[in-house]
Amino acid sequence: MNNRRLVRRLKIAAIGIAAVAVFGLVVMGLWNWLVPAVVHGPAITFWQALGLLILSKILLSGFHGRSHGPHWRRRAIERWERMTPEEREKFRQGWAARCGRPANPTPEPHPAGE
Repeated sequence: MNNRRLVRRLKIAAIGIAAVAVFGLVVMGLWNWLVPAVVHGPAITFWQALGLLILSKILLSGFHGRSHGPHWRRRAIERWERMTPEEREKFRQGWAARCGRPANPTPEPHPAGE
């Protein structure tokens, strides 16, 4: 039984390493194809591409782990369920106004003959 777990973990690790390598190669290829031609920038190596991937991960998603992801959704659903129908309608109207559309759009009647 422990042997199966070890083999499974090794397979997952190998897939993870392969995925990182593929992403690094893709970033390197895209960079070396676009940047020198568009802005006359330098070509980069595989390791620099991996560094860019890590840097972009840090800058764009921060250091938090997966545990911070869906909590906002659960809190929003709980809050929505506690609202009265009047509060829900006011909330809908507020978001509709922010999005630049009417809260309860009424279809305009089409003239006869068109």
